[in-house]
Amino acid sequence: LEVLRQRESKWLDMLNNWDKWMAKKHKKIRLRCQKGIPPSLRGRAWQYLSGSKVKLEQNIGKFDVSAAGDLVARPGRGCWWRGAVLGWLLLPPGLGHLQQDLFRVLKAYTLYRPEEGYCQAQAPIAAVLLMHMPAEQAFWCLVQICEKYLPGYYSEKLEAIQLDGQILFSLLHKVSPVAYKHLSKQKIDPILYMTEWFMCAFSRTLPWSSVLRVWDMFFCEGVKIIFRVGLVLLKHTLGSSDKLKSCQGQYETMERLRALSPKIMQETFLVQEV
Repeated sequence: LEVLRQRESKWLDMLNNWDKWMAKKHKKIRLRCQKGIPPSLRGRAWQYLSGSKVKLEQNIGKFDVSAAGDLVARPGRGCWWRGAVLGWLLLPPGLGHLQQDLFRVLKAYTLYRPEEGYCQAQAPIAAVLLMHMPAEQAFWCLVQICEKYLPGYYSEKLEAIQLDGQILFSLLHKVSPVAYKHLSKQKIDPILYMTEWFMCAFSRTLPWSSVLRVWDMFFCEGVKIIFRVGLVLLKHTLGSSDKLKSCQGQYETMERLRALSPKIMQETFLVQEV
């Protein structure tokens, strides 16, 4: 408890003098994010790290206008209210106001970016944010994730996610030649196993405590954290001849990637490996 209070005190000092810390001590911020942000300050810290606090201040009232607007359905895209159900799965039971906020955030984003529209993978992202901050703050944090951290991930043709899938695969060649060779031999395209990982920033894959630690680093260091987590999961699932004994075919390999070992997703192990 005393250690947590000390960490909270350090984070409060950083947040209250944010510009100074960002200008001169960014490396220290990164180290503290790697250690994990104190739960009581996590939502506020994510807003500072992402720049969504500044974005909100530059757009006062815009969220309320968007959330109250009328939607026109776009053919071929996921519907924001259907996709909200995906987000609900992450929300604690009995918190009806969060469900309403999830509707408002997803609807507001759809109106804020009508040319892009809504993608179902945004619902779990929004749900995690809403568990740490009010709806307006969560909206601008979602905007930052979609525009700054994962640009192009939620566009209709998913070109950015396909490109990053190929980059992940080429990095795997260096990190785990055994896993790379196996996936190549089985002709398993990266898009088949990494799409949900990357588009949902692991919020639908990892245990909750691991999600929070990954997001702490993600908001500080960017998409490279998502790549690192993906590489750790692939290496420790398919990275040795022993592990491949039960993954002889394409189907078995995909099943293994869908049902990852709890050990490699555990917070302490994962953060240490990343």
